[in-house]
Amino acid sequence: MSNSRLEQISAQLDSDSSRDRMLALASLRDVPAIEAVPLIKKVLDDENLQIRSMAVFALGLKQTEECYPILVKLLENDPDYGIRADAAGALGYLEDQRAFEPLSRAFYEDTDWLVRFSAAVSLGNLKDPRAYEILIKAVESDEVVLQQAAIAALGEIKATQAVEQILKFAQSPDWLVRQRLAEALGNLPHPKTIPALKYLEKDNHPQVSQAATISLQRLAQ
Repeated sequence: MSNSRLEQISAQLDSDSSRDRMLALASLRDVPAIEAVPLIKKVLDDENLQIRSMAVFALGLKQTEECYPILVKLLENDPDYGIRADAAGALGYLEDQRAFEPLSRAFYEDTDWLVRFSAAVSLGNLKDPRAYEILIKAVESDEVVLQQAAIAALGEIKATQAVEQILKFAQSPDWLVRQRLAEALGNLPHPKTIPALKYLEKDNHPQVSQAATISLQRLAQ
């Protein structure tokens, strides 16, 4: 991107108008990471929470060496739970294996369910089998959204040893939990997987039955 355009975006990020700053941040979508990250950093402490959230998310997509330490610091220290959750999510997008430890700590130590949810999802994105114990703990949570995240993530890390434990969710009253189960089973070949998917294929929610059909097709290949 031309220097003049970058200077224009930089000036817009300094605008008193939150709308201008938001538009400037959105316009970095097509800017190479090495040029975008210094500009994103300008609004990481913005007074507008939505702009901060967008900036944190952007660091997960525009990957440079700077992004990982910035996101870990936000995950561990930011007073706003929404920003900590955004940082956890962005670390999953980076797919940097170093994130396993900070994400694990966030899951165990953060008091807000949204941060723990984002940490569980991102542990799945890392596809690191070490996440198994954490995700099994999340499956046992009373928070339905944590159950959803953990079941999906167990599929991502291909934890076939979890199959028997997650099959009890085939009769969950929450259809999204059943859908996540159907999707996860497509990555978990096990003697009980096919019968479970055939059961879920008859589910009365179309998205659950469709997910089960897709998983059966994947396993057949």
